[in-house]
Amino acid sequence: MTAPAGGPRPAARRLLAPAELREMARLAGPAVLVQVGIMTMGVVDTMMAGRISAGALAAVALGNLYVFNALTFGMGVLMAVDPLVAQAVGARDDAAVASTVQRAVAIAVGLSLVVGVALWPGDALFRLLRQPAEVVPDAAAYARASIPGVLPFYLFVVFRQTLQALGRMAPIVVVVLGANVLNAWLNWVLMLGNLGVPALGPVGSAWSTTISRWAMAAGLLAAAWPALRAYLRRRVPGTLAAGPLGRTVALGLPIGAQYLLEGGAFGAATLLAGLFGTTALAGHEITLNLASLTFMVPLGVAGAGSVLVGRAVGAGDVAAARLHAAASLLYGVGFMAVSAAVLLVAPRAIARLYTADAAVIAVAGALIPIAGLFQLFDGGQVVAGAILRGSGDTRTPLAANLAGFWAVGLPLGAWLAFSLGAGPAGLWWGMAAGLAAVAALLVWRVRRRLAGAIERLDVERGR
Repeated sequence: MTAPAGGPRPAARRLLAPAELREMARLAGPAVLVQVGIMTMGVVDTMMAGRISAGALAAVALGNLYVFNALTFGMGVLMAVDPLVAQAVGARDDAAVASTVQRAVAIAVGLSLVVGVALWPGDALFRLLRQPAEVVPDAAAYARASIPGVLPFYLFVVFRQTLQALGRMAPIVVVVLGANVLNAWLNWVLMLGNLGVPALGPVGSAWSTTISRWAMAAGLLAAAWPALRAYLRRRVPGTLAAGPLGRTVALGLPIGAQYLLEGGAFGAATLLAGLFGTTALAGHEITLNLASLTFMVPLGVAGAGSVLVGRAVGAGDVAAARLHAAASLLYGVGFMAVSAAVLLVAPRAIARLYTADAAVIAVAGALIPIAGLFQLFDGGQVVAGAILRGSGDTRTPLAANLAGFWAVGLPLGAWLAFSLGAGPAGLWWGMAAGLAAVAALLVWRVRRRLAGAIERLDVERGR
C-alpha cells in the first residue's frame, strides 16, 4: 500500500491538541520508564560491586561494557520489528504482524548464538586492549556468565517492540520494574554472599543479570500472552523462508550498525578525555551521565513517534504521519530545551550532586553548559531517526550518524581539544557540532520523506 502525497501541513494548534498529547504520552511515558529501568540494572550492578572492592567494581564495569556493546548490535537488528509491526497494525494486517513476530524470534535465536561466541574469548580481548591484569580474569568470567542471558534479552526486545507497536505498554513497565527488584536481590545473594550462598563476586553479578533477563522474557510473555498469543500461534506460509528472513535482517542491520557507531563515538570521546587525566575524565563522566539520563525522555518520545508514524504509513494516511512526526519533534526537542535551560543555569550545583571534589566540580561545571546545547541536537536527531525508522527508512540514520559523529564530531573535537588546547571542553564542542550535523541531515530527510508518497514495507515481496 502506498500512502498518498499531498494534504495540509500540520497546524501548530493540532500539534498541541489534547488528543495528540494523550496519544504521545500514553506511549512515550511508559517507554521512558522502561528505558530508565533497563539502564538502572547496570547501575545497580556497578554500585553493589563497589561494596566489595575497587577491583570488583572495575571487573563488573569492564565486563558489562563488553557485554553491552555485544548486545547492542543485535538489539539494533531486532528493531526492524518496529516499522514492520507498526505498519502492519496500521494496515490491519494481522498475518503480517504474526509473521514478523515469529520471524523476529527466529532471528533472535540466531543472533544469540553469534553474540554468545563473541563473548566467550573476553580474556584474550581484554589482554589485547591492555586492561589491568588483575581485573581481566573476573571481567572475562563476567562476560562468559552473561552468555546464557543473551537469548532471553533478545526475546524480551522482540516482545517489547511488538507490544509497543500494538500500544500495550503496561506489561512491559511492570516486568522491568520487577526485574530490577529481582536483580538487586540476586546481587545481594549471589555477588555479596547471603542466605548461606558463598560470595561469587563479579561472576555472581553476571548470573544475577542473566537470571533476571530470563525472568523478564518469561514474565513479559506471560503478562502479555493474551495480546501475543494469536500472533505467536498463527501459521503463516513462508514465515521462515530465506527471502523474507534475509530482508528483515537487511532492514535491521543499518540500525544495529548505527547503534555501534554511536556508542563507539562516545566511547572514543571518553578515551580521549582520559588522556587529560583522572580529574578531566571524572568531569567528563559526570556530564555524560547527565546527558544519558535526560536522553531517556526524547528516546521514549522517539519510540512513540516511530510507532505512530508507522501506523499512519500502514493505514495510508501520510497527513497523519506528518502530524505525528511534527508533534514528536516538538515534544522531544521541547523537553531538551527545558533541560538545557536547567543545565545552563546551575551547572556547578548539579555537579555537586555527584561529587564533593572541587577540581572535578570545576571541570564538570565547565562541560555541563556545553551539554545543554548538545542536548537540543541530541533530542532532534533521535526523534528524527525514529520517525524515519517508522516510515521504513533505516539507512539514512546510519549514513547521517557516520558523517556527523565520525567525519565531523570526533575529528573536530580532537582538533579543538589537542591542537587548540581546549581540553575536554573541545571534545564536547566537537560532539555537539557532530550532533547538530546529524540532526540537520535527519530533519531534512524527514521533510523529504513525508512530502511525498510512502510505500508500506513488505518483506514478503521485497518492498
